[in-house]
Amino acid sequence: MKKNIIAGFAAILLLASCNKDEKILNSLSDYNNSMEGKGYHFGDKLQLPKEVTDNAESITISFGDKETSDLTVDSKFYTLGDNAVTFNIKTKGGETLNQDATINVFAKNPEKNMSYQIVAEYPHEPKNFVQGFQLEGNTVYESDGQNGASQILKYTLGTTTPLASTKQAQEDFSEGSTIVGDKVYQLTWQSKKGYIYDKNSLKLVSEFAYPNVLGEGWGLTYDGKSLIASDGSKLLYFLDVKDPSKLVKHIAVAGSAQAYDQLNELEYHNGFIYANVWQKPVILKINPINGEVVGKFDFTEITKQNTKGTDDVLNGIAFKGDNMLITGKNWSKIYEVAVK
Repeated sequence: MKKNIIAGFAAILLLASCNKDEKILNSLSDYNNSMEGKGYHFGDKLQLPKEVTDNAESITISFGDKETSDLTVDSKFYTLGDNAVTFNIKTKGGETLNQDATINVFAKNPEKNMSYQIVAEYPHEPKNFVQGFQLEGNTVYESDGQNGASQILKYTLGTTTPLASTKQAQEDFSEGSTIVGDKVYQLTWQSKKGYIYDKNSLKLVSEFAYPNVLGEGWGLTYDGKSLIASDGSKLLYFLDVKDPSKLVKHIAVAGSAQAYDQLNELEYHNGFIYANVWQKPVILKINPINGEVVGKFDFTEITKQNTKGTDDVLNGIAFKGDNMLITGKNWSKIYEVAVK
């Protein structure tokens, strides 16, 4: 009889403990869900529910191979945008509870809506599926995509006749490109390699493999020190210009209320990175130090005039002095806009 009473009492204690653990996890889950849309900023502290803190002996947050007990949102552990984390709670009852969560970190200051005025229009070859686009002097250097039609070419702004061009192999889908000194660097989408050309003749000089972290090749630019590449994620990758297979660092990109991914064609100008958002009539102005989006261009009206389907989207950024040149995939025009 005593054994039954003891067993019954133990079962009650176990049930009570399980219920308490469930309440802790449910409370934490509700909190995380409520904060996912609102997000945090660097320096904010995670205000965990009383149900969690009152019953926890210790709380840590793990980020894959990193872990911290500090509930402050610190750039040593978090990036802008979404962060996949795991909460590890050691309860006062000796249990260890784990819960996965997403912590969104946003920029403190809202993006400035950038205004502009069209000041000139130039012809563009509508057969060209623009992936990379830059201007040096009065010469446009352009990388065009599509398997079997990929190429690197250059032409004088105001004309559509190539001064030089090089075709890629059938299996290559060319992507972003940029000028570095007397060379032109070009990415491919899924071939896991890039090409380097002589700027004058556009003859192939060499090729390079991507660092493993770069899943695909999308956009490419050069800040005077490093190549900067995008792969369609929220990340921008800084690559060693002397050895593009080597990653220097990466940054994540976010505004004050959202993370931005699908970062595509890139251009570096006067200390900022400009990034087209794929399939959206939007170009972002990004602080290259921390990934904060400080400005946003809305080219909806221009895009409407040139987009008939799902592929012929805005995708081309260059600078002519302080004016911006924009174009798109299979567009018949290049627009010069004065930034106000």
